[in-house]
Amino acid sequence: MHKKCVWREIAKKTSSTRFCVLVLIGTHFEVLFNNSIWGRSSSQRSSIFTKGHLVLQKNISRRDFTKLATALAGSLGLGAAAAPRTATALEKLAAGKPNVLWLQALSCSGCTVSALNSYQPDAIDLITEYMSLLFHSTISSATGSLASSVISETIDQGDFLLVVEGSIPLGMPEACMSGGRPISELIAKAAGRAKAVVAVGTCSSFGGIPAAENNPTGAVSVRDFLDSESIGKPLINLPGCPCHPDWLVGTLVHVTEFGMPSLDDDLRPTMFYSKVVHDQCPRFADYERGNFAESFSDSGCLFKLGCVGARTFSDCIHRRWNGGVNSCIDSGAPCIGCAGKDFAKKADFPLYRIGQEDALVTELAQR
Repeated sequence: MHKKCVWREIAKKTSSTRFCVLVLIGTHFEVLFNNSIWGRSSSQRSSIFTKGHLVLQKNISRRDFTKLATALAGSLGLGAAAAPRTATALEKLAAGKPNVLWLQALSCSGCTVSALNSYQPDAIDLITEYMSLLFHSTISSATGSLASSVISETIDQGDFLLVVEGSIPLGMPEACMSGGRPISELIAKAAGRAKAVVAVGTCSSFGGIPAAENNPTGAVSVRDFLDSESIGKPLINLPGCPCHPDWLVGTLVHVTEFGMPSLDDDLRPTMFYSKVVHDQCPRFADYERGNFAESFSDSGCLFKLGCVGARTFSDCIHRRWNGGVNSCIDSGAPCIGCAGKDFAKKADFPLYRIGQEDALVTELAQR
């Protein structure tokens, strides 16, 4: 079916059929309909909609492109008024925004959820204006062999940023599989072809919870994994449980527009991780006066209630979460050091330390 006819049919049928979902995957547009719409087999429909030739061919006219944007906006329930914005997003996506391949290893998908809760930009802008998301297993509609082919094609073509969420089970490769093979093999192949690697979250940056003591998977950070495979690609760590969406967006934009950002010894961007939480804490004056909270309802420094802000590098205390609404300490909870290298790794990690002294925290706080 000719591409113009296809989109006319979409416009005609959207109001009378269940238009399930439109997923943008880089230059791939996957449109999932009921079988009754086209009367075609799933393989025939996939061949029409998954190769990216329908929408972003350069020979499409401006008029047809505007019609396409209007059809897309309407099909998503946005109305004709959203067509200009849809067109702009399509143009920017097609114009070469950074290609991103997002792979998940041992993770809870918390960093994915955090990214999708991005406030400025919102989730739609994030995947259309700030990046060209080629594949993400959580939000991509492609599954099975189709998903594997998208990943393989992306890796073979190169010219992409690899985002890894979660640590890699080096001691038990079968603990995390993708397409019938260990995720470690896929990450190694992708990292070898990527322009740079971004480790999102504490699990991928430092090992995190999956790398806790006595874990049989032998989980390691992306950095340790790349070293073990002798893969010398630029790496950026964005620790946090979860990673703040601003850290991800800011890093991707910086890499695209200006190149690699300034990094500290732990490969963290200094624009986000240069100061300890303790120095930025709204209760810092209470610490200096020796005014310590004894329970979670008390005012005062939260040090004796388990706060490890004195050894945690992050700007979340003033950046805040949920669109700048709140932070852990502002809400009365101590910093648990989720962006730190030692987070949850040792059995004696002071996550639930109440009324006990922590020698390292005390030493750092007194500097």
